[in-house]
Amino acid sequence: MNDVLFKDEVFAIQGAIFEVNREMGACFLEAVYQECLAREFELRKIPFFQHKSIGLIYKGEPLTQVYQPDFLCYDSIILELKVCQEFSSAHRAQILNYLKASKLRLGLLINFGAHPKAQIERFVL
Repeated sequence: MNDVLFKDEVFAIQGAIFEVNREMGACFLEAVYQECLAREFELRKIPFFQHKSIGLIYKGEPLTQVYQPDFLCYDSIILELKVCQEFSSAHRAQILNYLKASKLRLGLLINFGAHPKAQIERFVL
């Protein structure tokens, strides 16, 4: 089976990411890319939430701490934005933990600090 999880949705998200990168270039603050990406998602009618709270559980009990991903698109895909020279193992561990905590299956780690184009890594649980 060669089905790619959320193939069409990820294609749409990637188009928005690359448009923001084309328009803005690399290495602004993360908040700048977040605002631009939200506007691009609206223009492209990509459903999303910014900083939607996702509850965390420890040994079956809810924690008061919550996780707030940069974006949750299509109610199914977590997006975590970075502006860095390259992804670290900590960045990768972060998105994997977010997927585990949220019980979602797909996450995209996005780096707007890469040149000449944004870097995207896909994570599937």
